[in-house]
Amino acid sequence: MTPPTRVHGRVRLTAGLLAASMAVLTACGGASSDSAKPDQDGGKSRQSLALNAAAGESGLAEAGKPQRGGDLIYGLESESTAGFCLSEANLAISGMTVARAFYDTLTVPNAEGGYTPYLAKSVTPNADYTAWTIKLRPDVTFHDGSKLDATVVKNNLDAYRGTYPGRSSLLFTFILTDVADTRVVDPLTVEVTTKRPWVSFPAYLFSSARLGIMAQAQLDASATDCANHPIGTGPFSFVSWTKNQELKGEANPDYWQIAPDGKPYPYVDTIAFRPIPDDSVRVNAVEAGDVSLIHTDEGDPIKNSLAPMRDEGKINLFVSDDQAEVNFLQLNTSIPPFDDLRMRQALAHAVDREDSNRRLNAGLLQVASGPMGPGSMGYLTDPGMPAYDPAAARKLIEQYKADTGDDGSFIVTSGPSPSDKRNAEQIQRQAEAVGLKVTVQSVDQSALIDRAIAGEYQGMVFRNFPGGDPDENYVWWYGDGNLVNFGKWDDAELNALLDQGRQTADPAARKKIYQDVNRIMATKVYGLWNTYALWAIALGPDVHNVLGPPLPGPDPSKPGDGTTDDPARQPSTGLATAHPLLGMWISQ
Repeated sequence: MTPPTRVHGRVRLTAGLLAASMAVLTACGGASSDSAKPDQDGGKSRQSLALNAAAGESGLAEAGKPQRGGDLIYGLESESTAGFCLSEANLAISGMTVARAFYDTLTVPNAEGGYTPYLAKSVTPNADYTAWTIKLRPDVTFHDGSKLDATVVKNNLDAYRGTYPGRSSLLFTFILTDVADTRVVDPLTVEVTTKRPWVSFPAYLFSSARLGIMAQAQLDASATDCANHPIGTGPFSFVSWTKNQELKGEANPDYWQIAPDGKPYPYVDTIAFRPIPDDSVRVNAVEAGDVSLIHTDEGDPIKNSLAPMRDEGKINLFVSDDQAEVNFLQLNTSIPPFDDLRMRQALAHAVDREDSNRRLNAGLLQVASGPMGPGSMGYLTDPGMPAYDPAAARKLIEQYKADTGDDGSFIVTSGPSPSDKRNAEQIQRQAEAVGLKVTVQSVDQSALIDRAIAGEYQGMVFRNFPGGDPDENYVWWYGDGNLVNFGKWDDAELNALLDQGRQTADPAARKKIYQDVNRIMATKVYGLWNTYALWAIALGPDVHNVLGPPLPGPDPSKPGDGTTDDPARQPSTGLATAHPLLGMWISQ
């Protein structure tokens, strides 16, 4: 393996420098993190149950050619109440799903573990990765008829990094802190210079589907209009939004990608998104035909409800833990009791993660050992997270009480979904078994993120860090007053390693760097690492093509190919950052 070289037309992964999946990469290629490891329920693995990405989407092979027409209704786990002014938005998985309907990003993850130019025609670095040239595809228009050009892309990038007049930024101020300048070179070319070498920059042009390119009219709109009226270049254009009920879009007749039948994507006429926070209600809704498709990351319904429905021919199903996020209890290390390492260690000793996985997920998920999953260059089988040991937990708690006079009680904050609450209550039961008083409270998803940013919590049920080059988590893990380091630690050794990892090109050196990062985060228990998330998309039996068509080639204005053997043009099989919507179709 060699350091990455200059790439035209697509950005290719080399030795994990621009990785798309922390949980799927092995050596130079993508692989599922399932690894045929049996779960704790009857010895059946996700692989043997055909509940992984390798199993594909059931029913698709017999579906025939795509057909046009029909209306999709997508049941989401939550509402994105703060809206879709993307530079200012707090988007979890449901918001990312909506964003992929209305917006396109400059790059997208591909099946080989890299990033393929999307709205960009090419993304090319200079020799030392301190300047990136973004060449745009011609003849792309926004939903309001305005043209995609270098000026609007520069303005978007400036809005995301907090330098565009009149448009504030939130998370992206920190995510793009290493961007020094943006410059329009010509009508279809933007140059981005960085403050230091940044080898994984193309991954940030996707940013978990959050860095969609907004039309100039949306950039310049009022705060309310920017949040509530999306204007992108995506396959669907905005129609209406009644919050907590339905957000509706219609097919973009001028979409820039052309399907094999010679007409623009998408195939369907309309798409509607309905928030259904209760997972069991979502499952029932897709079974009854009340919605066209749903997403879920709960192991029990995936294994015990959706898989049998698939086997009976009632639904199509696609399941993946490729590029997995980690499910964890986020710990606020800036306030008691978790500002004391002993209490973080005690909680890790108190929680039986294997038992929790059996109880909460039917044993289907893979128990985590740290924030980096199998396939990540930083993955270690045992990075040193304290093992389940109630006696050790009680001893540490007693030491803490004696030294501080604090009883160690704490509040666990969760999202509104029943699954979040069950996770919080499971931690509550196990912590109380070793003598800690724990209170559980739930808030909506937007409030959850707001509290995380403000540090107004003690422990928080969280799902984050989707697979990718570990540098993609720099923004979440770096200290030094970083507001989006939600755990609020400031670890000088960890900071130094993260700085080294961002700028280092040698694969072997980077592997060692991120293994050391993993050890620090596990041994210091900067999160109670529980499981790697497993996502499922369940579709009505007449709904097909979760992952969509091949990624666009040199000229997407001509009819595209239906298949390709080039992994750089195959869409990623990960679901942690939602999935494409342009190629979905309904049997008529």
